Amino acid sequence: MKETACCFTGHRAIPAAEAERLARKLDETLRALYARGYRQFCCGGALGFDTMAERAVLRLKETCPDAALLLFLPYPEQDGNWRAEDRAEYRRILSLADAVSYASEGYTAGCMHARDRQLADAASVCVAYLVRPSGGTFYTVCYARRNGLEIVNLA
Repeated sequence: MKETACCFTGHRAIPAAEAERLARKLDETLRALYARGYRQFCCGGALGFDTMAERAVLRLKETCPDAALLLFLPYPEQDGNWRAEDRAEYRRILSLADAVSYASEGYTAGCMHARDRQLADAASVCVAYLVRPSGGTFYTVCYARRNGLEIVNLA
């Protein structure tokens, strides 16, 4: 699967002025990866870029039904403190995913990084929205790069 799988990582906060361009770029990138033979699209279920990527994969599936949305989540209740509208969208995406896995049965200090490593370990390409050299996105891109993944930064 790794040869035909792509993972996504990106910041939770996306500037409003950047969101529309980023959504278009995600759609273009997914179509290009699909044309190269990628069929599994692995997302982390977080707010911000992850949600944008998940929506883009669901749009791709409308015309390419063999594309698969695979969710790699840190723990089952990660949406527990989210706003109601974010929780509803998360649950909608969860219901449409082709597969869901959890890094941990409950919250632990390392469950987010474990999820990030699982995403990168499952893929050969990492599509990122990385604008600063710190935080979980930076950690994931560095891990992916060390493990030989092709990095596509949409920032």
